[in-house]
Amino acid sequence: MSVLFLLTSPEPVIEGTDAVFQEVAALKEAVGGEAVNLCPRKRPGEPFPPQLFGFQKLPRLWQAEKRCQINHLYFSVPYLFPVLRFLKNPVVFTIAASLAGRSPPAHIECLNALRRLVVSNERDAAVLRSWGMTNYAVVPPAIDAPELAPQALPLGREITLLMASAPWVEEQFDTKGVDVLLEAVARDPSIKLILLWRGLLLDELKARIIKLGVGNRVEVVPGRVDIGDYLKRAHATVLLPKRSDIVKAYPHSLIEALLAGKPVILTDALPMADYVRQTECGIVTGNVDAVSFLEAVEGLRRRYGTLAQNARAIEPDEFSTAAMVEKYRDIYRI
Repeated sequence: MSVLFLLTSPEPVIEGTDAVFQEVAALKEAVGGEAVNLCPRKRPGEPFPPQLFGFQKLPRLWQAEKRCQINHLYFSVPYLFPVLRFLKNPVVFTIAASLAGRSPPAHIECLNALRRLVVSNERDAAVLRSWGMTNYAVVPPAIDAPELAPQALPLGREITLLMASAPWVEEQFDTKGVDVLLEAVARDPSIKLILLWRGLLLDELKARIIKLGVGNRVEVVPGRVDIGDYLKRAHATVLLPKRSDIVKAYPHSLIEALLAGKPVILTDALPMADYVRQTECGIVTGNVDAVSFLEAVEGLRRRYGTLAQNARAIEPDEFSTAAMVEKYRDIYRI
């Protein structure tokens, strides 16, 4: 079985920092195939209608389809790209983000006719069922992070938080909760923040840090790094998206934190919040504002020993890449 993987977002500025590209690379290595990026944008936010994605590469897609037996498309939300009508092989469509709060998409009958729609969790599967969709499968999230191992870090007067999901476009300073994090650091001098940045909007970030006067407590790390080196120095990892469609349903940075034995703080917009509640390995907040976040940090302080212990108890097999590959093999063979 050879698979043609279809990507739909710009290449990351720093190679190896995008979770979807990492997943596709792991699958391609395991099952064989090729990858073609349908997105003509060089940078996030550049104007180009998604209705035209892929048409600029149709000859290449037709040639690749001759060498592959199935197409595997990744996109953040369910959307029927018009270019799919010009492809012959069956299509598996992985929905990378979450469906919470979304209305049923157009052309449901056409989406329901694809080989499979794939989500990573039961919350999104329930949304698909409510739309009357039946051709879906749940493939739990996975990550290849063998170098991560639980490491305890005593919590004293100061708490160090890590965020490793940087904005693609400037509006995401708001929608990913970066502005709220910086405001919280300005309000509470006991909070230190490490930001792993992806090479975009660095000047805009520095301007915000200077304006709030928090440069001595916010460490900005641009470029590709080993996240494990920074998880060792952090008490917890945080991600505060206001919307469910701008990050993966199970963000890699939060999974990596748990595999390193570190609790997480996240918003209920993410389906991963259900897992965090069930395993009691972090704090879930319903609102994205500085007051609510500081309350979440206080909750983390009060229960840190228990939450960290529960995070350290999570087995790496819960997020096994090998298990993900086998589930996709079954879908490809259907």
